[in-house]
Amino acid sequence: MRYDGDALAGWSRVRRPPEYPAAEAVPGLVVEDAAGEFCGAVVGHERDAVILEDRHGRRRAFPYGPAPFLLDGKPVRLVRPAAGGSPRPPRTPSGSVAAPAGPAKVARASRIYVEGRHDAELVEKIWGDDLREAGVVVEYLGGIDDLPGIVAAFGPAPGRRLGVLVDHLVAGSKESAIAARVASAHVLVVGHPFVDVWAAVKPSALGIGAWPDVPPGRPWKEGVLDALGWPRDTAAAWRRVLRAARSWADLEPAFLGRVEELIDFVTAPR
Repeated sequence: MRYDGDALAGWSRVRRPPEYPAAEAVPGLVVEDAAGEFCGAVVGHERDAVILEDRHGRRRAFPYGPAPFLLDGKPVRLVRPAAGGSPRPPRTPSGSVAAPAGPAKVARASRIYVEGRHDAELVEKIWGDDLREAGVVVEYLGGIDDLPGIVAAFGPAPGRRLGVLVDHLVAGSKESAIAARVASAHVLVVGHPFVDVWAAVKPSALGIGAWPDVPPGRPWKEGVLDALGWPRDTAAAWRRVLRAARSWADLEPAFLGRVEELIDFVTAPR
């Protein structure tokens, strides 16, 4: 039988799966699955799988194979570490890959304001390396009652964004009313649900079962110190809390997410 033209025309050639560069699944390596459903650090291995743990402490096993993962936004194929393993990539307390040492960055015009000194110290301890790399300055306000005037004096504009972190920002509160007055395309006000930033540190990091419930009307820190049997020395207690926050894993997700939201906001391209 004779054929006119190519007898194989219309048939597609068998396609080989794409080849992705290999990346050793060393402990601490942070990757995201290709579906974008899970992001975590390598914490172990099974016979044919790698175990990842996300920021909330949840673990999942993913099989080794051709399916890609995203490493710093680029697809890679995870493989078992070679005998002896590769050096663990240096990371900041926030979980980010540490940038190589370099000259100091010029500060951006954009800023992040937090409510109090303790907030600023906690943000600095966990995100300080990342913020210096991005050229973002964090300042504390000493309360937000004067926030409308502070925002007006700052003069938000394109390329000059302001992010504000507020304690106990819940619906119907005084804080929520003030936040609504200043929000704009160049101002983002977010808040965590904790009465005080101390409670953004997980109780387990301090070796306690939970943060005590303090009756309304009583100063929260005073009530906490009494309930825990700690000396009535707020400064010493805060140093104890801050020491316990060694990395992002020691902070509550409700606080982590809000700080990272602000960092993304003030570092977004103009």
